Amino acid sequence: MRKPYIAGNWKMNMSPSEGRAYASSLLEAVKDAKADVKMMVAPPFVTIPAVMDVLKDSPIIVAAQNMADHDKGAYTGEVSPLFLIDLGVKTVILGHSERRQYYGETNESINRKILLALSHNMEVVYCVGETLEEREAGKLEEILKAQLEVGLKDVKAEEMGSVVIAYEPVWAIGTGKTATPEDADSAHAFIRKTVESLYSKDIAEKLIIQYGGSVKANNVKALMAKENIDGALVGGASLSVDDFLPILTFDK
Repeated sequence: MRKPYIAGNWKMNMSPSEGRAYASSLLEAVKDAKADVKMMVAPPFVTIPAVMDVLKDSPIIVAAQNMADHDKGAYTGEVSPLFLIDLGVKTVILGHSERRQYYGETNESINRKILLALSHNMEVVYCVGETLEEREAGKLEEILKAQLEVGLKDVKAEEMGSVVIAYEPVWAIGTGKTATPEDADSAHAFIRKTVESLYSKDIAEKLIIQYGGSVKANNVKALMAKENIDGALVGGASLSVDDFLPILTFDK
């Protein structure tokens, strides 16, 4: 049985002081609600220390939204995985569609980051998904297959226990549009089938696959009821404790 994994990606929102206040409120809310899911929040880099200070001994994971593909060196503006680990961060989101769309990240460059993160025993949430144009052109499976084959290249079978896949149809991110539960489950099933072909049935069956794309309290139950949807990577709705808590407690 795969335990649901609900994550909040704050993107470029919440300063350190705002993040600290939010984390305190979320921690109290979760204690009262007793959410029976794996929980994570991913603040901006500069906000991580403040949030980590509040959540370090809690069940809520504090993750990074990105990282460099090198440990150190002349890479102005980049953040090393070693710096994140020093802060206590053990999980990183890689390959988010906004990184691909706005900053030119490719399957190959993301693969380098995945391999580096895994070499440091970090958990990776690897984002995959198609654009509206790709979906309408019937290229959904082609795109997902390439992202998985290239993104996971040279990832060892024994490392796959530290990999989570987040399926995020790009056209549903921040738009208010959501893939139907059936469409999302179909994509998740294809991801699981592809991972099985790359590794094994056992690894594919244990793989956690989150759905990301305008997840809200009013649609999370229907999505999570599907066989292949194991969690959610939540954007906008994770910026408010009142909005995020019903998603974390969807099964209550």
